[in-house]
Amino acid sequence: MTESAKKLRDTYAIKRGAPVYMKEFGYYSLDRWISEGHITCADDLRKYNIFDEPGGFGIGNLGGCDAPFVPDFEEEILEDRGDHELVRDKAGRHVLYFKGRRNGFMPEYVDHPVKDMKTWEADCKWRMDPKSPQRLKMLEQSMKGAEAAMQKGLMITQYIVGGYMYLRSLIGPTELCLMFYDDPALIHECMKAWFEVADFVMAKYQSEIVFDEILLDEDICYNHGSLISPEMIEEFLLPYYKQLIDNVKARQRSSGRHLYVQVATDGYCPPVIPIYEKIGLEVMCPFEAASNNDVVEIGRKYPNLVISGGMDKRVIAAGKGPIDRMVDAIMPAMKERGGYIPTCDHGVPEEVAFEDFIHFRKRLLEYSR
Repeated sequence: MTESAKKLRDTYAIKRGAPVYMKEFGYYSLDRWISEGHITCADDLRKYNIFDEPGGFGIGNLGGCDAPFVPDFEEEILEDRGDHELVRDKAGRHVLYFKGRRNGFMPEYVDHPVKDMKTWEADCKWRMDPKSPQRLKMLEQSMKGAEAAMQKGLMITQYIVGGYMYLRSLIGPTELCLMFYDDPALIHECMKAWFEVADFVMAKYQSEIVFDEILLDEDICYNHGSLISPEMIEEFLLPYYKQLIDNVKARQRSSGRHLYVQVATDGYCPPVIPIYEKIGLEVMCPFEAASNNDVVEIGRKYPNLVISGGMDKRVIAAGKGPIDRMVDAIMPAMKERGGYIPTCDHGVPEEVAFEDFIHFRKRLLEYSR
């Protein structure tokens, strides 16, 4: 087992006082840093010795922020609107972008592919075929890397679009809230397809590898709590999650291997923690500070929860003094507690100066030993 893998596993075991594992959540700042000549790509950040070597390995092919379609919709510019363009994206949504730009800002979603059972079956359901030849080829290609990572003792994480994020990508956030009441049968049909794809893909992987973690990319919260009610989560999401997790555990080839469940959600997340604990939630990210997530307080309230994130992006952009105050307020308590991975509370925004980001990560390094 590599040293980084051991360090990450100690974090997941919530080993008090253990060296803190160093990684970052992601970046929206790379274009700025590249244009300023600091780096040529994200990998260049490693030369600053501010991160651990990867202690885990992520497997995809089950969606991220949208449905795991195979094939995707063909992307197409539908309309030129001067400074903007209306685009059909790979998930079948109509999205309003700044012309020529696809990243670094929140796009406006104008339309979504599923309106009713007819549009679901005509445009989307067939793209969720678990056994499509293209999907099988993708699985075969990604299997080799996962096998090699397992041999090194890296933690193996299956990334999967969460049920809420998946439904929202199909139907739209407002329309989905109405659909829960107006056409619950359609919601269940969509979730059955989600389950069948996820269960099939993970079973294929499990013929060769053992999972350490399932990460549900959910984004089910806003700045005051859950976007849908606990009752909706219980009815439309949890039954499919429970069955999937039970199936994965039953197929594990290494008896006694612990399977962690992680939920990733923006917004104020404490209200949903007890709900997701019903499916075995033990890890969560990214704890947006702007949504009043205090990782020290949450860590005290939920001592068995592994916490990743919580470093305020606005503070990192504010300069070295504010960065020092934030790190000093969070890290001593969280290192003593254990089970904490400090990262920006989402992708590092482009407002963050390169030298301030390096200072931020070097301050965190003080807790990595």
